[in-house]
Amino acid sequence: MSLEQSLTTDIVTAMKAKDAARLTPLRMLKTALTNKSIEKGRALEAAEELQVVSQLVKQRRDSIDQFTKGGRKDLADKEQAEIVILDTYLPPSASDDEIGAAVVAAITETGAASQKDMGRVMKAVMAALAGKTVDGKKVNEAVRKILG
Repeated sequence: MSLEQSLTTDIVTAMKAKDAARLTPLRMLKTALTNKSIEKGRALEAAEELQVVSQLVKQRRDSIDQFTKGGRKDLADKEQAEIVILDTYLPPSASDDEIGAAVVAAITETGAASQKDMGRVMKAVMAALAGKTVDGKKVNEAVRKILG
């Protein structure tokens, strides 16, 4: 079952249950997938669908930071609840140990020696962790920690 099919099923289930807290992010995700499909002019591949979901989660995380800084805990909590729902459509997250091992392997592979080589290392790490949900900020921090 594709992501869009399971999403449609989940939307119907949420509508029947009158679960507005779940229905809103599901509809938002369906709209984002539809918009991306229209933009591409074709049906999305599985990797592209996951990229859309990842973008939405990243947007929510950025919003949480802004709402927390602005003292709006109620809105931050709402965004966090949406992340929990959207995360169910993503593959499992890479652990800190996996990220650390991938960074060390990428540094060895690329022969990186300083912060100037960070771009090559980041690219290699992200390629090595493909298929898992990876937070770019965590990877960036791990690379900086080892190279710096």
